[in-house]
Amino acid sequence: MPRGKRRQHRTAIDVLGGKGRDIDISDDESYNDNASVISNASCSTSVDEFSCAATEDTEDQLLNDAFEEKLGDAIDGLTQKSAQGRTTSFEFVYNVFCKKFIPEYIINRRMTITDSIERALRKGGDNEKAAAANLACLLCIQLGSIDVAEDICQELLPTLMFVANDESVPLLAREKCCLAIALLTFITCNEKIDAAMQLLRNLWNRLIHSTTITAPAASLYSTALSSWCLLLSTISIRNSSAIPTLSELSVLLDSAYLEVRMATGELLTILLEMARECEDMDEYEPDEELITKLRELATDSQKSRAKKDRKTQRSNFRQILHYVELDEPPNIQIRFGQEILSMNTWTKKKEYDVLCQALGSGMNLHMTENDLVRDILNLGPKLCQTKLLSNKQSKLERQQINAANFKVRTKSRAKVRDKRTAFID
Repeated sequence: MPRGKRRQHRTAIDVLGGKGRDIDISDDESYNDNASVISNASCSTSVDEFSCAATEDTEDQLLNDAFEEKLGDAIDGLTQKSAQGRTTSFEFVYNVFCKKFIPEYIINRRMTITDSIERALRKGGDNEKAAAANLACLLCIQLGSIDVAEDICQELLPTLMFVANDESVPLLAREKCCLAIALLTFITCNEKIDAAMQLLRNLWNRLIHSTTITAPAASLYSTALSSWCLLLSTISIRNSSAIPTLSELSVLLDSAYLEVRMATGELLTILLEMARECEDMDEYEPDEELITKLRELATDSQKSRAKKDRKTQRSNFRQILHYVELDEPPNIQIRFGQEILSMNTWTKKKEYDVLCQALGSGMNLHMTENDLVRDILNLGPKLCQTKLLSNKQSKLERQQINAANFKVRTKSRAKVRDKRTAFID
C-alpha cells in the first residue's frame, strides 16, 4: 500500500462518537423512538428566540464586572507609594464618578476614599492636592442623598479649609479647595457655613486691597468670590454683616481679569435679587454710576482684550443689565434626555453653574439619575425607567432602518445617474 494511504485505525470511542460512518446501520435503528418531535422543535425555537438576549445580557455583565474591577484597582491605587500613581488614580476615579452614578458601589468603599483624600490634602504634592479636592466634591455629590454624606463632609471640611488658607500651597490646589468647601457646605448646610464664608471672604477681599495681582492669583480669588456667592444664596441677607457694599463691587468691575468681572456681575445680580424679595432693602439698588459701568461692560469693544473674552463678557453683562434696569429675570431652558430644566432666577443659575463646574461632561447624567442634583435644581422625582426606554430603538430596529435608508439612497442615485446626458461640443 502506498505511503500516506493507510486506513485510519478506529477505536470504539470514535465509532460511538459518530466517526464510523461506514458501519451499516438501518434507518429503524438510527431513529430514536423515545425522542419527542414536539420537544425537539420547542428547544430549537427557544434557542433562536433567546440566544440574542442572553448574549447581550452576558456581554453587559462582563463589561460591568470588568468596569468594577478596574475601578476597584484605581481605588486601591489611591494609597500606593508612587506620588504620580496616586495622582493618576485620583484623576481616574474622579472621571468615573463624573460619568457614572454608582452610590451603591461607593458606599462600601467610602472610608478608603475619604482617608485617601484627607491624606493627599495633608501630605500630597501639588497636583495630588488638586486632584484630591476635585474627588472630594464628586464623592459628596455621589452620596449626597444618603445620610453618611454629612459625616464625610464634616470630616473633610477642616482639612480643605486648612489647605485653602495655607499660603505655602500652590494656587491651583487652593482654588480647587475653595470650590470643594463651597459645595460640601452647600450640600450639608451645616454649622460651618459662617467659618467657610469668612475664609472665602478673606481671600477675595484681596482683590479690593491689592494693587497688582498675577493671573493665577486672580483665578484663585475669583473662584473664592464665586464660591462665596453660592453660600450667600443660602442665608438671609438681613442678618449678614459680611455683605459687600456697592462701592466695593464697583471696584471689582474695573479688574483687568475677565473671571473677576464675571464673578462680580453674578454677585451683584444675586444680591439685587435677594434684596428685591425683601422689603425696605433699597440700599442694594444700583445707582446711575454703577449702571453706566454695567452698560460699558455690555458694549465693551476694547481691542486690548481677546475677541472671545469680549464676546463672553458682552453676552453675560447684557443679561445682567436687563435685570438691573428692567427687572427681567433670566429665562434659560436646557434639554437633557426626555426632560427640560428651566431656570428663571439668578440663584438657580448660580447653583447650576457650580454643579457644572464640578461635574463637567457628566452633568446631564447626574441631572437624570442623581437625586441630590435633581433636588437642588427642583427637577422632581426621577422619571420611570420604562418610560425612558420606551422610545429607545433596539439594535435590530436601527439596523433595519439604516438598511432601508441605504436602499432608498441607492435607488435615488441610480435614477440620477441613468438620466445623465453627455453633451458634445
